[in-house]
Amino acid sequence: MVPFHVDYLIVGSGFAGLTVAERLATQCGKRVFVVDRRSHLGGNAYDFYDAHGVLIHAYGPHYFRTNSKLIRNYLSLFTEWHPVEYKILSHAENRYWNFPINLNTFEQFFGRPSTSEEMEQWLSEHRVPIESPANSEEVIISQVGWELYEKFFKGYTLKQWKRHPRDLDASVCGRIPIRTNRDDRYLREEFQALPKEGYTRMFEKMVEAAGDHLTLQLNTDYRDLLSSVSFDHMIYTGAIDDYFHYCYGPLPYRSLRFEPQSFTPEQLVTREEISGKKGYWQPAMQVNYPNEESFTRIVEIKHATGQQCENTTIVREYPDDYEPGKEAYYPIPAPDAAALYQRYKALADQEKNTSFIGRLATYRYYNMDQVVGMALTEFNKLASKI
Repeated sequence: MVPFHVDYLIVGSGFAGLTVAERLATQCGKRVFVVDRRSHLGGNAYDFYDAHGVLIHAYGPHYFRTNSKLIRNYLSLFTEWHPVEYKILSHAENRYWNFPINLNTFEQFFGRPSTSEEMEQWLSEHRVPIESPANSEEVIISQVGWELYEKFFKGYTLKQWKRHPRDLDASVCGRIPIRTNRDDRYLREEFQALPKEGYTRMFEKMVEAAGDHLTLQLNTDYRDLLSSVSFDHMIYTGAIDDYFHYCYGPLPYRSLRFEPQSFTPEQLVTREEISGKKGYWQPAMQVNYPNEESFTRIVEIKHATGQQCENTTIVREYPDDYEPGKEAYYPIPAPDAAALYQRYKALADQEKNTSFIGRLATYRYYNMDQVVGMALTEFNKLASKI
């Protein structure tokens, strides 16, 4: 049998794979074949309506944000947006705290009104002077000192990564802002929103835009196609160590386990005093649990989606050990992991007619807009050779 021929075989139908697939199909008229081992498109950003009619994010909350007009304009071809100011809380010592740390948190800490000037003075007296923080513990204690670090950061990080903060790159905790004003937004980016009809519908529209130039096959390992599909170039967005059959051993990741729980309006009545409004279980879309609990956070994404639904669903998120066969969520940002990745990258650099893009293929934690930017850059690189 003569193999079915396409211009590009694209492994993975998440942000990276579908972005470059759509561009190659619509802008260059190329035939692309997108294959994914999962039963759905969208990668970890996949969302769906659960049995209670609540739109939830299947693989943990995906808070889209960007400062790039290019990326925003590109995705706006396939979705309208629901603006969101992502706000979270932290639950410690049997109470809810404003988080990330800001002036409101400081006032809760002392139980009285305060000012930015007083907070700045207190921080200057308690922070540990470290000119160049080398790890996540140092980056936080150099900003807020030991007491706030141990209340909000240490336990959460230990649970999430199963490594002490001093053994993780400074970038892990350095992503979290510390503010001395009342800005309690979780994220810094200028544009913060969710696809109005959900991520899955946005991805479906990307596939629809490509028309007959794009073939999508789910529930399939790309290796099972290699005898029946020929191609000029592969774009690989899966795990780089898997691609090379774990020849140097598996890269370390953290995995996750999700425990959803749904509530009817009748069940939510007793929660109204806690949540602050009818139809919700908790007072914010995300509440961190940095200390005694075995889960790290509870997410009630309905706060962010703005869905008008009487029911609600919360999801408790538990960190989990990783091994090949489990979902790989977070690359471990530590020196030993980076060194092992470089060995795999050296192999990838020698692969002909193959591009490695996305979180798993580059073993790095990227925000969604960064993955889209990487895919658009790869498209431009490929298109320049056509």
